[in-house]
Amino acid sequence: MALKNKKSQNFSEWYTEITGENGAKLVDMRYGVQGFVPHRTWSVQIIRRFEALLEQQVEKDGYSPILLPLLIPEENIKKEKEHVEFAPELFWVERMGKTKLETPLYLRPTGESQIYPLYSLWIRSWKDLPWKNYQSRITTYRGESTTRPFLRGREFIFFETHAVFETNEEVLKQVEKDMQITSEIITGELGLPFLYFKRPSWDKFAGADDTYGADCLMPDGKVSQIASTHDLGQRFAKAYNVKFIDQNEKSQFGYQTCFGPGIWRIMAAIIGVHGDDFGLVLPFKIAPIQIVIVPIVFEKNDKAVDRKCKELEKKLSKQYRVKYDNSDNKPGWKYNEWEMLGVPVRIEVGPKEVKAKKITIVRRDIRKRETIAEKQLERKIKSYESVILKSISENAEKFLRENIKEANTFEHLVKILNTNKGLVKTKFCALDKSGEKCADKIQQATDGGKVRGMLFDDKSRASGKCVVCSKKATATVYIAKSY
Repeated sequence: MALKNKKSQNFSEWYTEITGENGAKLVDMRYGVQGFVPHRTWSVQIIRRFEALLEQQVEKDGYSPILLPLLIPEENIKKEKEHVEFAPELFWVERMGKTKLETPLYLRPTGESQIYPLYSLWIRSWKDLPWKNYQSRITTYRGESTTRPFLRGREFIFFETHAVFETNEEVLKQVEKDMQITSEIITGELGLPFLYFKRPSWDKFAGADDTYGADCLMPDGKVSQIASTHDLGQRFAKAYNVKFIDQNEKSQFGYQTCFGPGIWRIMAAIIGVHGDDFGLVLPFKIAPIQIVIVPIVFEKNDKAVDRKCKELEKKLSKQYRVKYDNSDNKPGWKYNEWEMLGVPVRIEVGPKEVKAKKITIVRRDIRKRETIAEKQLERKIKSYESVILKSISENAEKFLRENIKEANTFEHLVKILNTNKGLVKTKFCALDKSGEKCADKIQQATDGGKVRGMLFDDKSRASGKCVVCSKKATATVYIAKSY
């Protein structure tokens, strides 16, 4: 059974439906506190699986896990002057029972003001470097005005890495490695294409020297930042006294990076980019159930069909996450339920299949039935692991590429952003503070179109004139509306 709302016609309503009680039951919006969302079982299982992929990859890159308290003393946020920008968004704890706390505490908005005071205690010598820690499966709190499950919340799931190096050259290498990890997991394993931009100076992370953001295009034409990595230079090191004794016995401030794969935003992209009008479409690797077996019986107790389904479940469970759905629900109801949940492969077994030693198999991504000899089943499923990922990846990549337009005049830029989905590529005067007025003009004329930045690997020299002010262009940028 299809969802009531069509993804192509009303993405916003489709998204609300698929995440809620009438869809895949990923969250429950009846909790009653804006921006604080109960995550239901299916969403937690999906998230934990791609979180585990990220954990494996950052540990392979030399990071070690840490787990820090949720509460941070007020003095910490004040140490880095640009980072104070977070202050209006903070949630504060000022009482314990009836007792007023001597020092107000705030809930973690991000990890810098929490972790770096500890780094100043833990790091002593150049021999300790590089120092690389990460936190995952934690929650973070920000006072967002507009909230939406997995896109923007006041409480959301967080993943962050923090590294300290001797030199800025090592920082830049780590930034590139962070981008590589983003590509290997988010695109390579989850099938989500994105563009990595060097953000303009007015849109970088508070306190960073440079910020690089991975933007994924959602079906409504807005981009969602699904990961970011930051060259922090020495600003936080100087603010939080993160020093080390170098090989010449001199005290030096460290150079730092932080990297944040956006767990919530990645989940939103999996839902929005891959999902269809029948529910979720999940990459094989992260599906909580990879194969569902549905018996097709015409008599209440068809022992031959039941026996065959159990036999298949036992055999396939050695390698895959398998569910034999022997509930009392009718086959059609089961098809709809498992399609809604995005289970990649469905096996149907009826009396005809048992007798002929055949299996009917259905791929969720294309919803196509195929009848094969039972002896071919394991080889067929093995091929589906990569085939399904390739299929959904190609669809997502095609959508992204088809929705990148070019504009050579301000009027053309405004027309595209106001009438089309996606990103606009154009010439721009400057990504430092001198270009901010032109960016503001674009945003005002397009109801929210923002300069996302230039491609991080764009080494070409910009030619021509800025699409806004007609001054000499220094960068080719991409502009889009965003979450």
